[in-house]
Amino acid sequence: MELVVGRPESPEGRLGREIRVYDMLDNLGIEYERVDHEAAMTMEACEAIDVALGTLMCKNLFLCNRQKTAFYLLLMPGDKKFKTKELSNQINSARLSFAEAEDMLKYLDIEPGAVSVMGLMNDKDHAVRLLVDEDVKAGAFIGCHPCVNTSSLKIKTSDIFDKFLPATGHVAEIVHLVGED
Repeated sequence: MELVVGRPESPEGRLGREIRVYDMLDNLGIEYERVDHEAAMTMEACEAIDVALGTLMCKNLFLCNRQKTAFYLLLMPGDKKFKTKELSNQINSARLSFAEAEDMLKYLDIEPGAVSVMGLMNDKDHAVRLLVDEDVKAGAFIGCHPCVNTSSLKIKTSDIFDKFLPATGHVAEIVHLVGED
């Protein structure tokens, strides 16, 4: 895996959703580094990507309530365990579960394995609440996918919070997750 600065030289062979991420980041003046790789479907597969990027990839979970009337995108450190009860108590939403693939596509234009904060650019109706673990917010960089799981980006955390999120109209709710039994 080779670390490069900015977008691919050619859009050939890349999905439109990925190119739209680069367009938005470039239009906002957000600098980023990128690595291309085989499809990364698990956090374990992201370990080599972490090394190439020089930062930890975020664990991005797309969640919903039991009635499927509320949707959440949770960004947390990849090495932390997710405990549903711990989060449910903080956001006053009982019975959280993983949202369905069709909901990912509908709200974020993302497929399983590629969930990322970048998908919020596609949530024009602001149907998804962004939840960010305080450890992710405190980090210097965020590692994430550009709406596909065959590339990964390293972006300054401050650029995500100060430029990207305001441009999407989303506000992050900071949560405290311990992730221990």
